Amino acid sequence: MIYIRSFIFCGIVCAIAQMILDNTKLTPGHITTIFVVVGSFLDVCNIYDHMILWAGGGALVPITSFGHLLIHSAMDKATSTNFIGLLTGMFNLTAAGITSAIVFSFFLSLLFKPKD
Repeated sequence: MIYIRSFIFCGIVCAIAQMILDNTKLTPGHITTIFVVVGSFLDVCNIYDHMILWAGGGALVPITSFGHLLIHSAMDKATSTNFIGLLTGMFNLTAAGITSAIVFSFFLSLLFKPKD
């Protein structure tokens, strides 16, 4: 059952993004940013954790999870180390994803040439 709920959650997120893309003049970058902010907002309101419990890994795959992880780790670190933790804590859970994106982008840019 968890696989079905994961599929439904990711499908809903993708369907919302596709409807926004088809019916507005927003670019994929705008939609990605909106989803990160929505994931952050849902984490601040303690809603995203319930979504993760319901959808399992399906709630951890979409871009909304990135916003959730940024805010979740920043708030967690801020409770233990005050204001400095708020600034540094957001990179604890997302460091591996950000680092791998930078490293893979660098190596792929060496292999491929951009088109004019």
